[in-house]
Amino acid sequence: MKINSSYGRGLTPYLFLLPAMLILGLTVFYPALRAFFLSFTQYDLLMAEPQWIGLKNFERLGRDHLFWQTLRNTFLYLVCVVPLLVSLPLGLAILVNQKLRGIQGFRAAYYMPVIISMVVAGFAWKWLYEKDGLLNQLLQAVGLQAVPWLTSTKWALFSVMAVTVWKGLGYYMVIYLSGLQAIPADLYEAAAIDGSDGWKRHWDITVPLMRPYLFLVAVISAISATKVFEEVFIMTKGGPLNSSKTIVLYVYDQAFSPSAESSFSYGCTIGLAMFVIILFLSLVRMGLQKMTDQENPLL
Repeated sequence: MKINSSYGRGLTPYLFLLPAMLILGLTVFYPALRAFFLSFTQYDLLMAEPQWIGLKNFERLGRDHLFWQTLRNTFLYLVCVVPLLVSLPLGLAILVNQKLRGIQGFRAAYYMPVIISMVVAGFAWKWLYEKDGLLNQLLQAVGLQAVPWLTSTKWALFSVMAVTVWKGLGYYMVIYLSGLQAIPADLYEAAAIDGSDGWKRHWDITVPLMRPYLFLVAVISAISATKVFEEVFIMTKGGPLNSSKTIVLYVYDQAFSPSAESSFSYGCTIGLAMFVIILFLSLVRMGLQKMTDQENPLL
């Protein structure tokens, strides 16, 4: 009897985990395995059954100039957006962490872009970027020329980046704010006695203690930047001349575009390549965090 009771207690946690695993299996693991299989086939949505072609999709991927262009665009997106989303929200969190009357209203205002639908935000910013939009009207009012924000190969990708940064500021600010409020006030008082005051105290106290949050935000923002889709699709659709097309948008075009050159299986191949990239970024992050923990065991 005792054996059965002990066995039942050991099995109970797995029974609670089983429903979640079933949902994950149906919505995540099975589609991922199916996409992996389709990467080795020729298949589109009009075909009855996929045809096995081996590594031909991967050979096509290596010769696909548009894939390498979208990969460069995605990497540029990553390099430009992630440092801003790591640093700017921290400064914003420090500002709204002050004990001032009405500070809750400022926190809510800065968080507002996060809860706005990306579709709504994309169309709003697209209107701001128009040739006769508000931004160009302000430039012309001070004697400057209008900028083709979304119609120039030079400006389109950076214009979309600005929307991503604007949309993510409040979200990462909240993450940093939770970390700031966990830092004891005694540390800042001790730093002030030692002559570290003003912004210098944040460099001496805040940044070292916020390092785990900095790594967390860096990873989340990097993965989000790698998978950016909505703002690009709404504002530029990858144009002009594919200058703002990212790898996720290219996957979408290949998988669901009615073009004769598109292929659902080739879209799965590109998605597999993107998975490898994201996995690499995650492993790099884990390695950097392990090195940091070894150098600073008290953090």
